[in-house]
Amino acid sequence: MDYGRYFDVAALLDGTLPEPPQPVYGTRTDARALFYAGEVNALFGDPESGKTWVALTAAREVLSEHGHGRVLVIDLDHNGAVATVSRLLALGTGPSVLADRERFLYVEPDSRTHLLAIIADMHLWAPDVVVLDSLGELLPLFGSSSNSADEYTTANSAVLKPLSKTGAAVLVIDHLAKGAESRKLGPGGTTAKRRAIGGVSLRATVQEAFTPGKGGSAWLTVNKDRHGGVRQHCPVGREPVAGRFELRPHAADGLLEAVIHAPREGDQPPSFDILGQFNSGGNLAGDVVELSKLDPPPRSKRDVQERMGWGSDRAYKALKAWREQDGES
Repeated sequence: MDYGRYFDVAALLDGTLPEPPQPVYGTRTDARALFYAGEVNALFGDPESGKTWVALTAAREVLSEHGHGRVLVIDLDHNGAVATVSRLLALGTGPSVLADRERFLYVEPDSRTHLLAIIADMHLWAPDVVVLDSLGELLPLFGSSSNSADEYTTANSAVLKPLSKTGAAVLVIDHLAKGAESRKLGPGGTTAKRRAIGGVSLRATVQEAFTPGKGGSAWLTVNKDRHGGVRQHCPVGREPVAGRFELRPHAADGLLEAVIHAPREGDQPPSFDILGQFNSGGNLAGDVVELSKLDPPPRSKRDVQERMGWGSDRAYKALKAWREQDGES
């Protein structure tokens, strides 16, 4: 009988097994991090909620001028090389680092075969961080449906898990479910997505709309944390605050300062009511202030929902109060 096939309980009891993994990238202001190396991590939320900015900020950490870290960006959403590189430059990444193929690679796979070839390359190239944007475009590449657990598992086993096996922190961008009841649970599609996360899954929710030239901010809350290394440094709660991501422009050089603020006592991010919609926690005045910052001003309830990531009831109440404050009917 080969006991090597079985878990070594003796090693566990005598303390020779390694400690549980700790997050490494996406460093907050308290020096704690958000994303695990060697695991699949997820960032999900509504459009324009800062998901990609958060992922690129984490990637920027390993792209220092005098470092050796490597980053791969797999752009399935076709944001474009210009947009992606421009964002990294704005975050302060050096042009020479981005031009060095031993440090940074960008690709827009056009087929399943192309993508699988990239996965094979990564076992040799060994990236530190992989940003995949987005999961919604990965599944159709495999002829898969986001609602099928079996089809998702196939795509996950072919792409995401092999990338994590390279030792990289794989940061997968995903979108929030559209159904009111489903939104409180997490990303759209099959629940197999959540089960497959080996690292952390963070929900991004707009606090201040992201606007070119003005920045923006978003709450990051813990939807799942398999190892508990993020959650242990967060407030207690079902979906606690992991941090507040803030993007602010520098007037002098035009660069962007990206900061992940550590949670503070009294933080009040949007929460979910029984219908899965955001509620304001009674902070209607704060919502009115946020609407006052929008440029151009909000036009309708739907406009507020799309730009702020708020539910129908919250958007309606905030817009009504904002119009009354401004003397509009």
